[in-house]
Amino acid sequence: MEKVKVGIIGVGGIANGKHMPSLSALNNVEMVAFCDLIEERAVEGAKKYGVPGAKVFTDYKDLLAMDDIDVVHVCTPNNAHAPITIAALEAGKHVMCEKPMAKNSDEARAMLEAAKRTGKKLTIGYQNRFRPDSLYLKKMCENGELGDIYFAKALAIRRRAVPTWGVFLDEEKQGGGPLIDIGTHSLDLTLWMMDNYKPVMAVGTTYHKLGSKENAANAWGSWDPKKFTVEDSAFGFITFENGATVILESSWALNTLQTGEAMTVLCGTEAGADMLDGLRINGEKYSKTYVFKPELGGKGVDFYEGESITPAEFEAKMWIESVINNTEPLVKPEQALVVTEILEAIYKSAATGKPVYFK
Repeated sequence: MEKVKVGIIGVGGIANGKHMPSLSALNNVEMVAFCDLIEERAVEGAKKYGVPGAKVFTDYKDLLAMDDIDVVHVCTPNNAHAPITIAALEAGKHVMCEKPMAKNSDEARAMLEAAKRTGKKLTIGYQNRFRPDSLYLKKMCENGELGDIYFAKALAIRRRAVPTWGVFLDEEKQGGGPLIDIGTHSLDLTLWMMDNYKPVMAVGTTYHKLGSKENAANAWGSWDPKKFTVEDSAFGFITFENGATVILESSWALNTLQTGEAMTVLCGTEAGADMLDGLRINGEKYSKTYVFKPELGGKGVDFYEGESITPAEFEAKMWIESVINNTEPLVKPEQALVVTEILEAIYKSAATGKPVYFK
């Protein structure tokens, strides 16, 4: 087939940091259109990554009206994910939408329904599945080497790394803080490893304890407390139909030295695994406990091409190949919907002080 023609909607940080560089590394892709509310961003994106004559827009509907676009990447704030994705699917485009799937579960469900109705592909940008450690551990889980995974932790803990740019601190546009921003990655990774998408109940707490501090230490400079309208940390406890339990921990600012994000801890009947110090597998054999750390360099993982390709590039490669070959993307919208439903339940539980039950 000819090169896949891609349009970028939202030419801000995540587009420049992940989507456009990853797509530009593929020789079967052309970025032909760029849209941003700030026209200068779209112009710069077109100059750096676009084909000669790439179109620039400030209204995404004009981009979607282009007949020769095959795929759209939605890289906007969370509150725009659903309307733009649905419009793109209805315009006959396949869609890669940046995580989280949507601001809430109703919007995410509408996105899934639009994909089914139009027959177009929809995937969500959970690139941490494409890391070598993630792919190795997923293979172990699929082969049953951990047994029945009945307890897990999804970890997304930063000590002082509050994103102070864009709209990250704006509850209306984002739907929340670290829980929906980075907690979503660790929860996706954990549910994918467990292959468990049937939650029963969630209990959660959110905190705004450090966000009100003036002149706070922070990786990206002190935040403005008046603009910090989301939580600075959030924690959840989720149970599942098969009896499994997942604990979710997330923070942008927390007084802790145990940090790390997009990590999972899995405890199964045959073995356990964690990502706390590289990938570690633990268990017992011949009446003795063991710990081993697999060597993940080079071509040690199926379908992974070594250190020369980043997880984001691998994500883009596999996504475009699913479009070309008409196969299912690795990140399915049905799975991303459950992640959004759980995040929403944790926020609701935190607001009401009550557990939230799933139908």
